[in-house]
Amino acid sequence: MEKSPISEYLKNITTSPGVYKFLNKKDRVIYVGKAKNLKKRVRSYFTGKKSDEKTRSLVSNISSISVVLVDTESDALLLENNLIKKFKPKYNILLKDGKSYPWICIKNERFPRIFSTRKIINDGSEYFG
Repeated sequence: MEKSPISEYLKNITTSPGVYKFLNKKDRVIYVGKAKNLKKRVRSYFTGKKSDEKTRSLVSNISSISVVLVDTESDALLLENNLIKKFKPKYNILLKDGKSYPWICIKNERFPRIFSTRKIINDGSEYFG
């Protein structure tokens, strides 16, 4: 895990998959996201046009960035979900919508599918979250 000021971080950011946390001045996590290419995704918040108010507000409150590198996109999805549950970041509205949290399902099939769901079905599949 690494943490650094925004401008320095944006210069050296990796293209690896991972999970990023945006922190405010009080070192509180205000947003958690995942990316298959951290460099492209994280830089997108700071370059170009911020079209919606939520994104402008988020960016104006970021003081530092912390990342966790992972091996796969599935690992990133699981970690992102767990970190959102742990920190309950202010700007993570999609997973904090009053509904139950999503689960990652690995279907019990010859060629298992992996997807997110809000329902657990007792069919021998494995659920994580």
